Amino acid sequence: MNVTVESTGALERRMRVEVPIEQIENEVKSRLTSVGKTARVKGFRPGKVPPRVVRQKYGKQVRQEVLGEIMQKSYTDAVVQEKLKPAGGPKIETEGEDDKNFTYVATFEVLPEVELKDLDKIKVDKPEIEIGDEDVEDMLLSLRRQRASWDEVDRKAKDGDRVIVDFTGTLDGEEFQGGSGTEIPVVLGGGQMLEDFEKGLKGMKPGEEKSINVKFPKDYPAEELAGKKADFAIKVHKVTEEVLPELDDEFAAAFNVTEGGLDQFRQDVRENMEREARQKVDADVREQVMNGLIEKNPLDVPQALVQEEMHAMQHEAMQRMGIEDHDQAPPMENFREAAGKRVRLGLLLRQVISENGITAGDEDMRARVEDMCSGYENADEMVNMYLANPQVMQQIEPMVVEQKAVEWLTENGKVKAKKVSFKGYMNPPES
Repeated sequence: MNVTVESTGALERRMRVEVPIEQIENEVKSRLTSVGKTARVKGFRPGKVPPRVVRQKYGKQVRQEVLGEIMQKSYTDAVVQEKLKPAGGPKIETEGEDDKNFTYVATFEVLPEVELKDLDKIKVDKPEIEIGDEDVEDMLLSLRRQRASWDEVDRKAKDGDRVIVDFTGTLDGEEFQGGSGTEIPVVLGGGQMLEDFEKGLKGMKPGEEKSINVKFPKDYPAEELAGKKADFAIKVHKVTEEVLPELDDEFAAAFNVTEGGLDQFRQDVRENMEREARQKVDADVREQVMNGLIEKNPLDVPQALVQEEMHAMQHEAMQRMGIEDHDQAPPMENFREAAGKRVRLGLLLRQVISENGITAGDEDMRARVEDMCSGYENADEMVNMYLANPQVMQQIEPMVVEQKAVEWLTENGKVKAKKVSFKGYMNPPES
């Protein structure tokens, strides 16, 4: 077998393979002999069909099978011989044959050679969050508001009240789409409606009607309304005020805290806040590390892998959106940039993991499972169930290895601690 390889692009290779005709003919002859032993041809007894007749009847089919198998095997052998790492299947084109050789050309992409550099220059701003008693009390207040009741009152509406209103909006005297509603609840100061709209509701009493002028912001999503002023005819049906439940053992029991009462509930709330904050910090650090890894290590990626990833991301999007008809799927091209980034990260992380011998031990796996199950009531039971399921653990292992790689990159990069408040970090103001 004679093999020549040329580069036709950054990652594309064109491999020309010559296979001796003698090898092909010998295999065809051997196959036809085997076929002749069992072939059933009219006019001949089984096993007594002349070789000439067998070749005439089955020769073309057998030769095609032999060529296909020899091309497949010789391609694999040639790739190993030339120490190539294909990124996807080849495109095969036959060049024909002469007295000595059968020749074909395989065109394919190879995985890039990854040489990691500047890993120690990856910058990470790592948030440090201290959850104080005030943060816990704010969270408890938020939980109480989720279970608040609303009592009807006969007075002017003020901030914090929920007002039940009808409204009809007009622009230059004409009603516009989405500009009307019937018995819509609006919590004043909640930012549910435009600022001018909520401001106009303040001071109104049940049964009162009036017209207010509302200015839409310049960046309003509906272009036909952006930056314009509209008139709204308003009618208030009810004004209700918020009534919070008492913060006591009964309230704690509503969240399935049956032992330890309010003190235990406070502890559970703090632990949940710590877990949520830790998860957000981990996600933020991971994003910074990944972006830094790509920035420091530009890499050409095989388009075959990008296409595979685009297809996978399209399928993920269809599942999220509940789409079954592939004709209704978002265009694959929408995912090209994100798919390219995923492939780059995959190749770079694989190299980080390989060079540093990063693996997931039993303790690492258990810690990940315990973290995944920590928010459930029957956490211990779920942990044991996960650990006893080899298929689930096989799916979790790559995530653990990747997380350990991120931790390694973080430890070996330039980390700058950044103290932030829980409220400001978890609920940043909209820019």
